[in-house]
Amino acid sequence: MLKRLQILKASGLVWLWISVLVLIVDRYSKLWVMQHLGFHETLPVLPFFNLTLAYNTGAAFSFLDSASGWQGWFLGGLALMVCLIVLVWLSTLSSRDSWINIALCLILGGAFGNVCDRMLYGHVIDLLSFHWGDWYFAIFNIADGAICLGAFIMGCHWLIQGRREKHDYL
Repeated sequence: MLKRLQILKASGLVWLWISVLVLIVDRYSKLWVMQHLGFHETLPVLPFFNLTLAYNTGAAFSFLDSASGWQGWFLGGLALMVCLIVLVWLSTLSSRDSWINIALCLILGGAFGNVCDRMLYGHVIDLLSFHWGDWYFAIFNIADGAICLGAFIMGCHWLIQGRREKHDYL
């Protein structure tokens, strides 16, 4: 038992609290919007930001949204596979690899948040609507934002690591 606890503390799994935090904030925000807004109802918050209840049966930017229904199972299964891969990956990393662990935990929390929606409702609940005048960006949710932020951090980490390794090699 003590050996397993030491392995957990030494691996990237120690960062899973970030995934749990993303999941809690994502679930709470979706539940709040579902309780307070009707479908496609908008609540202005800032001159460039609204809360709007929307459903997405597809992927990012409503890709596959108009498919016949198979996409929900496919995308949900794909997200679950990503979650399992990320968990295994985290277990192989050192807890000291903070940036890559943070990135992976953001991706894991976001992916699982959207999987929960697909399992509970058959679609993903979106609510964050940014706009500039009459131009509107795609409506998204906290989980989507966490996935994008995690991917951005991971990309930056790999770019910086690549430069360091290149300079170390020279």
